[in-house]
Amino acid sequence: MAWVFLLFAGFGEMTAMFFLKLSDGFQKKGAAIGAIAAGGVSFYFLSLSLLDLPVGTAYGIWTGIGSVGTVLLGILFFKEGFHAKRLLFILCIISGVIGLKLVS
Repeated sequence: MAWVFLLFAGFGEMTAMFFLKLSDGFQKKGAAIGAIAAGGVSFYFLSLSLLDLPVGTAYGIWTGIGSVGTVLLGILFFKEGFHAKRLLFILCIISGVIGLKLVS
Protein backbone atom coordinates (compact mmCIF):
# COMPACT_ATOMS: atom_id res chain seq x y z
CA MET A 1 0.00 0.00 0.00
CA ALA A 2 2.94 2.38 0.52
CA TRP A 3 3.39 2.78 -3.23
CA VAL A 4 -0.32 3.50 -3.69
CA PHE A 5 -0.14 6.11 -0.92
CA LEU A 6 2.87 7.64 -2.63
CA LEU A 7 1.01 7.81 -5.94
CA PHE A 8 -1.92 9.57 -4.22
CA ALA A 9 0.57 11.96 -2.59
CA GLY A 10 2.06 12.79 -5.99
CA PHE A 11 -1.37 13.47 -7.49
CA GLY A 12 -2.20 15.62 -4.47
CA GLU A 13 0.96 17.62 -5.11
CA MET A 14 -0.05 18.15 -8.74
CA THR A 15 -3.52 19.24 -7.66
CA ALA A 16 -2.09 21.65 -5.08
CA MET A 17 0.13 23.30 -7.69
CA PHE A 18 -2.78 23.54 -10.14
CA PHE A 19 -4.92 25.36 -7.57
CA LEU A 20 -1.97 27.46 -6.48
CA LYS A 21 -1.65 28.75 -10.04
CA LEU A 22 -5.40 29.40 -10.18
CA SER A 23 -5.31 31.26 -6.86
CA ASP A 24 -3.50 34.18 -8.50
CA GLY A 25 -1.14 34.75 -5.59
CA PHE A 26 -3.78 33.71 -3.02
CA GLN A 27 -6.09 36.48 -4.27
CA LYS A 28 -8.81 34.00 -5.27
CA LYS A 29 -9.89 32.45 -2.00
CA GLY A 30 -11.61 29.34 -3.41
CA ALA A 31 -8.54 28.29 -5.36
CA ALA A 32 -6.29 29.17 -2.41
CA ILE A 33 -8.35 26.91 -0.14
CA GLY A 34 -8.14 24.18 -2.80
CA ALA A 35 -4.35 24.53 -2.89
CA ILE A 36 -4.05 24.28 0.89
CA ALA A 37 -6.43 21.31 1.07
CA ALA A 38 -4.71 19.43 -1.75
CA GLY A 39 -1.33 20.14 -0.16
CA GLY A 40 -2.58 18.72 3.12
CA VAL A 41 -3.88 15.60 1.40
CA SER A 42 -0.55 15.24 -0.38
CA PHE A 43 1.44 15.47 2.85
CA TYR A 44 -0.92 13.06 4.59
CA PHE A 45 -0.46 10.37 1.95
CA LEU A 46 3.28 11.04 1.81
CA SER A 47 3.46 10.49 5.56
CA LEU A 48 1.60 7.18 5.20
CA SER A 49 4.02 6.03 2.51
CA LEU A 50 6.95 6.87 4.78
CA LEU A 51 5.82 4.20 7.22
CA ASP A 52 7.23 1.58 4.82
CA LEU A 53 9.46 3.37 2.32
CA PRO A 54 12.85 5.03 2.77
CA VAL A 55 12.46 8.80 3.07
CA GLY A 56 14.88 9.58 0.24
CA THR A 57 13.14 7.26 -2.18
CA ALA A 58 9.65 8.41 -1.23
CA TYR A 59 10.57 12.10 -1.40
CA GLY A 60 12.34 11.73 -4.74
CA ILE A 61 9.41 9.91 -6.31
CA TRP A 62 6.86 12.29 -4.75
CA THR A 63 8.63 15.33 -6.15
CA GLY A 64 9.12 13.58 -9.50
CA ILE A 65 5.42 12.82 -9.85
CA GLY A 66 4.56 16.35 -8.77
CA SER A 67 7.10 17.97 -11.11
CA VAL A 68 6.24 16.00 -14.22
CA GLY A 69 2.52 16.24 -13.56
CA THR A 70 2.68 19.96 -12.92
CA VAL A 71 4.62 20.58 -16.13
CA LEU A 72 2.01 18.60 -18.06
CA LEU A 73 -0.85 20.47 -16.38
CA GLY A 74 0.85 23.76 -17.25
CA ILE A 75 1.10 22.73 -20.88
CA LEU A 76 -2.49 21.51 -21.04
CA PHE A 77 -4.29 24.19 -19.04
CA PHE A 78 -2.08 27.27 -18.91
CA LYS A 79 -0.65 27.30 -22.44
CA GLU A 80 2.92 26.91 -21.22
CA GLY A 81 5.39 26.07 -23.97
CA PHE A 82 6.11 22.53 -25.04
CA HIS A 83 9.28 21.80 -26.97
CA ALA A 84 11.89 19.09 -27.36
CA LYS A 85 14.15 20.35 -24.56
CA ARG A 86 11.29 20.26 -22.08
CA LEU A 87 10.41 16.73 -23.15
CA LEU A 88 14.03 15.66 -22.73
CA PHE A 89 14.18 16.92 -19.15
CA ILE A 90 10.77 15.46 -18.29
CA LEU A 91 12.11 12.12 -19.49
CA CYS A 92 15.16 12.59 -17.26
CA ILE A 93 12.90 13.07 -14.23
CA ILE A 94 10.83 10.02 -15.18
CA SER A 95 13.94 7.88 -15.60
CA GLY A 96 15.13 9.00 -12.16
CA VAL A 97 11.81 8.08 -10.59
CA ILE A 98 11.90 4.67 -12.26
CA GLY A 99 15.47 4.19 -11.08
CA LEU A 100 14.50 5.00 -7.49
CA LYS A 101 11.63 2.53 -7.68
CA LEU A 102 13.88 -0.20 -9.04
CA VAL A 103 16.49 0.13 -6.30
CA SER A 104 13.95 0.28 -3.46
